Amino acid sequence: MRAAILILFALMVVGPARAEDVLRMGDQRGNARALMEAAGVLDGLTYRLEWSEFPAAAPLLEALNAGAIDAGGVGDAPFTFAAAAGVPMKAFMAFRNRQDGLAILVAPDSPIRTVADLKGKRIATNRGSIGHQVVLAALEEAGLPFDSVLFSFLPPADAKIALASEAVDAWATWEPYTSTAELAGLTRVVRDGNRITPGLTFTVARDSALVSKRPLLADFAARLARARTWALKDPAPYATVWSKLIGLSEAVPLRWFGRAGYRTVPIDADVIADEQRTIDLYVRAGLIPKARAPQAAAIFDTRFSQALSEAPAAVQ
Repeated sequence: MRAAILILFALMVVGPARAEDVLRMGDQRGNARALMEAAGVLDGLTYRLEWSEFPAAAPLLEALNAGAIDAGGVGDAPFTFAAAAGVPMKAFMAFRNRQDGLAILVAPDSPIRTVADLKGKRIATNRGSIGHQVVLAALEEAGLPFDSVLFSFLPPADAKIALASEAVDAWATWEPYTSTAELAGLTRVVRDGNRITPGLTFTVARDSALVSKRPLLADFAARLARARTWALKDPAPYATVWSKLIGLSEAVPLRWFGRAGYRTVPIDADVIADEQRTIDLYVRAGLIPKARAPQAAAIFDTRFSQALSEAPAAVQ
């Protein structure tokens, strides 16, 4: 009885964790949390890190908008749409990667060989996704109007079935779906995202968290950057962890990580210019009204990048 009273007294003294001492991170399965745990960078936290897992960027950003999480990782395309919709957030970390895995796929025996051959064809992808982005960028590169193709807006699992059943002519998707389909011999790439999309992903946070939880976000950023450096040097250990977590062959993440080369980059003039080009692309395509289009410089917080660059030892 006396022991129970002492425990209760200790809990009363310590009390619940203050909101400012808890960082609520949104994640997509197999991404930041799996990477950071595999890299061993989460030891010694002085705050509580709470993870919420989402199937895609769109619901993560909805949770961010609702205040259910403080921050999370998303691609540049959904980030752009959320910014245009007025989600109170800014990107405070940026990562670049090669875009081999962002691709327009067709069946191996399809007569479609070039982007021009897609004219009048039906393409499956998620609305507002990087898959949508690569199609728009590829059409512009080929000199074709945006309405040259017909979109079927489907999640990846349904899009894969639609392509296999010939309900659509092509599928615009991303990793790990691209590597999975390629390794199984189910698809052929018509155009990937290299040179026509920027290969950017971001860690974003609510404006309120950037003020009230800035030290926590700064610590998290340094740890995530360190984990990215670790995985870039040798993707095999992360691929092993990812494979066990997701339940796909290790060949899939090895192909994906090996060719993507994810790396942390400063939020500099080049990143801001690339984001502005993405915004402008969506305005030209009529997906974002010009009146609602944000200016790229206004949706970034560059101070974390400056701190990371000033402390290189923290991210080696």
